[in-house]
Amino acid sequence: MADNRRQSDSLAYVTARSDRQSDAWTEEAKQRGGQRLTEVAEVKPPPQVAVALRLAADEKAAVRRRAILLDGEVIELADSYYPLPIARGTSLIEKRKIKGGAPTLLAELGYRARHVSEDLEFRPANEFERVALALPEGANVLTLLRTTSTEDGSPFEVQLMVMKAPRRLHYEIEVD
Repeated sequence: MADNRRQSDSLAYVTARSDRQSDAWTEEAKQRGGQRLTEVAEVKPPPQVAVALRLAADEKAAVRRRAILLDGEVIELADSYYPLPIARGTSLIEKRKIKGGAPTLLAELGYRARHVSEDLEFRPANEFERVALALPEGANVLTLLRTTSTEDGSPFEVQLMVMKAPRRLHYEIEVD
């Protein structure tokens, strides 16, 4: 069974990278076991994501879904959502890796992280999560909803991560 401990640097996931650097997901995945881009689409986001992105009830968003692996086992489902006016016409809406990662592309488009909020929730896994994470009936998951906003408070990316539980997460964020 894989070690469920994880130390994460949230700031790395919202900061633009230099031209030659891999994105933070790829770097962490190399150390942990890998990641798989499973879907890129325009979808009606879950209610908490729609609220975080300040979308109208019927408004769609672009989503990039990834499965995070450790020792060949899916340990996390990581979905990143973007408002369609930001995503359309960019690599965010293409099913391929983004050179330098989404934060680098977003920074090039003028969207730099100035405020990040994270909400953690421990809850029962739904059927999809149970199957995708190979969890037993009645298992729980830990979710992390990360909202990244510009200087004026406009949200431009929301990440919804669903992780096998129990887990211990340690977060440190230092912003210049």
